[in-house]
Amino acid sequence: MAFILEYRGFPRTLPARHDIIATPPHRIAARLSSGVALILAVAAFRPALATSDFLADIVGTDSAGLGAALRVEQSLYRGEGVRLDLLPIYLYEGEHFYLHSNRLGLKFDLDPRRRVDVFVSRRLESFPVSSVPSSLAGMATRTTESEAGLSFEQRFGWGTAFVEYLRDTSHTSGGSEARLGLAWETGRGGLKLAPYAILAARDAKLNDYYYGVAPSEATAERAAYSAGGGVNGTVGVNARYDLTPHWHLLAGLSATYWTSGVRNSPIVDIRGVQLAGFGGFAYEFEPSPARRWEAGTPLYVKILYGGASTCNLLPIMEARCGTLATSPRTAIAAVDVGVPFYENPDKWSFVGYVGLLHHDERDLQPDFWQVNAYMKVFYWGFPWRNSVRTRVGLGAGLSYAQAVPFTEATSQAERGRNTSKLLQYLDPTIDVSVGDLFGSKKLHETYFGFGVSHRSGIFGMAQLFDNVNGGSNYIYTYVEWKM
Repeated sequence: MAFILEYRGFPRTLPARHDIIATPPHRIAARLSSGVALILAVAAFRPALATSDFLADIVGTDSAGLGAALRVEQSLYRGEGVRLDLLPIYLYEGEHFYLHSNRLGLKFDLDPRRRVDVFVSRRLESFPVSSVPSSLAGMATRTTESEAGLSFEQRFGWGTAFVEYLRDTSHTSGGSEARLGLAWETGRGGLKLAPYAILAARDAKLNDYYYGVAPSEATAERAAYSAGGGVNGTVGVNARYDLTPHWHLLAGLSATYWTSGVRNSPIVDIRGVQLAGFGGFAYEFEPSPARRWEAGTPLYVKILYGGASTCNLLPIMEARCGTLATSPRTAIAAVDVGVPFYENPDKWSFVGYVGLLHHDERDLQPDFWQVNAYMKVFYWGFPWRNSVRTRVGLGAGLSYAQAVPFTEATSQAERGRNTSKLLQYLDPTIDVSVGDLFGSKKLHETYFGFGVSHRSGIFGMAQLFDNVNGGSNYIYTYVEWKM
């Protein structure tokens, strides 16, 4: 929960691309993280090469990445102590579009030294959800907020200067923040270091929402308080070590000096500076061979339909439970489009998907749409693959819904847990080649199968997902073909 403590990105200096097949599939899960270090600071999504986005340029153009990072920081809230946060890392770097876990944006290079980004992001700042300290008892929960931002970066021979402006668009705090930063880059061999310094000016609405006390929340031990606006200062250093052209280790340390208005709040207990650190790892999926869009790129198209399930994900995957909900019978229908990153004709492949899913809430609440973005690994190296190709797949990424699904909301309410529109997305599937079943070469790359559309918050460990513990499952059937 601090504000922005990372530098936007290291220069792209990876060795020449090499075939991803050199990395065995059983090690890819470990490397799952192309940019893990992003956060440490706390403040929101960041643009790809502009300003404070530490996840910028971790992967190359047209590449994607998965990973995880553990963030550790002194909590500002009185009585909470040290806060731990697991940050899942999801990355995609296009020529003008990018996704960096909690930031989604467009980038525009004005020239080789200047760049402008327009983005939406999620501020990683909130009250604790579990083990709430007594200092916050009886107060309305402060949640993470979504923001829109604009950034500008100027590169010089000695380093980089950047400015960034963010404003709440989720009607959470209604506040805004402006940042000014400097960063330097140095390194030797596979190790790269990026020292940085940042000033962040936050307005009164933003500080009051997270660190103020409303009159209705005041008690004998906790007076009403307005934190007001102010300027914070942060210094730190981020480190990255490239184990291979695809595997990256990341870490960082920082110290933030908060404005006196925040430090003097009755719910804040921080003396001097707030210390924070992070560590993580990342794996990069890059097209192999290199993609040439003008020459045409194969696409996978998937159409699915399914219903809500009362089972948890693991029993469904283990074929121990395939029960659909009898009440309410909510349903989903979706279209996913995928682009292959790597394909081994004999065993496995990586495919990146974007999907648009519709929730049929059966008049329990208004129907709504959901967007999913995920990377998926397929394996079909079974002994019978030359007779009937059978694929087992597992996708992982992000899911954003216009509203919280009815089954998800009711399940969480029964257990007294919170909800979030943004959650982790998992997509386990199993299918067979229709062409192999019916002896049609034309339909060899057409598949019929079953899967699970799963949303969850990683057991309440991720502030990115409002520390949600729980989610929803929909069992579906689908047809997928390669164009």
